[in-house]
Amino acid sequence: SRMRRLGMMLSSSCNQSHLALVDVKGFDPCDICVTVKDGKVTVSAEHMEEQNTALGKTRIHRKFIKEFSLPPGVDDDEVTYSV
Repeated sequence: SRMRRLGMMLSSSCNQSHLALVDVKGFDPCDICVTVKDGKVTVSAEHMEEQNTALGKTRIHRKFIKEFSLPPGVDDDEVTYSV
């Protein structure tokens, strides 16, 4: 379950002082980009698909961006993440 996975993540990061979870449901891991620069973490995802139907083409474009500042004293190089 989702709560069990969250508990496992929290217990596996017991040395860490901070944990952030970002919901990127609906995006493939290859669609997701995480950057850490100048004290900010940016999580972005973009997905485009095109479908041919009897009535013509349908294009779907989804984009997601979330940015947050690192806590004081946390260096950009100390940040780890996983998808």
